[in-house]
Amino acid sequence: MLELNAGTGDDAVFFVQHGRHVHATDLAEGMISVIAHKQNQLPADAHLGNLSFQQLSFTQLDQIHPAQRPAQGYDLVFSNFGGLNCHPDLSAITRHLPALLRRDGYVVWVIMPPICPWELAQAARGQFKTAFRRLHASRSTLAHVEGAYFHTHYFSPKQVMQALGPQFSLRQLQSIGLFSPPSFLEAFPRRLPRLFHWLCRQDENVGRSWPFNRMGDYVMLTAQYTHV
Repeated sequence: MLELNAGTGDDAVFFVQHGRHVHATDLAEGMISVIAHKQNQLPADAHLGNLSFQQLSFTQLDQIHPAQRPAQGYDLVFSNFGGLNCHPDLSAITRHLPALLRRDGYVVWVIMPPICPWELAQAARGQFKTAFRRLHASRSTLAHVEGAYFHTHYFSPKQVMQALGPQFSLRQLQSIGLFSPPSFLEAFPRRLPRLFHWLCRQDENVGRSWPFNRMGDYVMLTAQYTHV
């Protein structure tokens, strides 16, 4: 599988420990260094040869090392927790996918959609900037994480499928953080642990059903390359 915006490599290591071959990519040199360190820390029986990595933007997927490109194509192109929301035009990424995926391969992307009920609810607390930041479709939101500033763009599942094009078929949508509170409400699980766990179960029970699967802190979209 190919992972985009792999970050510190937690997902890549998880998949490798479960027997998957992962080529992890990220634009940040620091993230690639962390992934290399984690590879060195893997136990001898953890299939560490199944993990490779490359400093690369997700708009430069035509530059993946030839040695890391399976002859029949990748089974899966994976991206987690909104990394792709950092680019305004998903087609700059999706245009590379037909050359990378095998026939009937999958895309699993976790994206940030325009509607997050927990953020909208912050209007009741007077936090209007947080409440409505996703609703400005014509412009991006400036985010600040660990000293770095970057623009964030919010995409509906429909927009993602339009960027993927007719060669892809939508297989599943799953909301994440629809009922359970998002990370900026970090005190919630400590203050109300039983309610928090109940809300997490509702994410699992209801999060695949329309219209709930199109909103939340994140939406996990699974699409299949049908090679039309």
